[in-house]
Amino acid sequence: MKIEGDRIYLRPIEMNDADGTYPSWLNDPEVCRYNSHGEHLYTAEMAREYIARTMSNCALEVFAICVKKNDQHIGNISLQQISLKNRNAEFAILIGDPSAYGKGIGYEAGKLLLQYAFTHLKLHRVHCGTHADNIGMQKLALKLGFVQEGKRRDAIFKNGQFADIVEYGILEQDL
Repeated sequence: MKIEGDRIYLRPIEMNDADGTYPSWLNDPEVCRYNSHGEHLYTAEMAREYIARTMSNCALEVFAICVKKNDQHIGNISLQQISLKNRNAEFAILIGDPSAYGKGIGYEAGKLLLQYAFTHLKLHRVHCGTHADNIGMQKLALKLGFVQEGKRRDAIFKNGQFADIVEYGILEQDL
């Protein structure tokens, strides 16, 4: 399945993505500044194992974010912990190519994924959380229509200190 946008498209992550730039993103301190990655060396073999697990997990859908003009894989976006019974899932995004920062790629990818979540999967609610210092993700969540629902205090240990996780949610009718 390919989900088309104006400048990008989303496609399911593929095994050959492990042979591209994807594994290096999870070793980049700037890319991993606010997430739980970057603590240990991430290899192509680890990426292949992760991709294989995603392909057999019905509660997880991971898409590659690709630029239409050159098919470059620049990030991943996913729905995690998908519960069809409760009709909800967690939203996650990683833009691995810093040259794509600040260009609205995350917003376009997020809109496409939310449309897929609510239209194709028939979800009712999607939620996400981010490091309290990750202002870019907080702005993205609000721009996508998420509403701040609260904070989990000292919920992540990153760079030698605890930090809060800011929680957001969006309902089907909010889109």
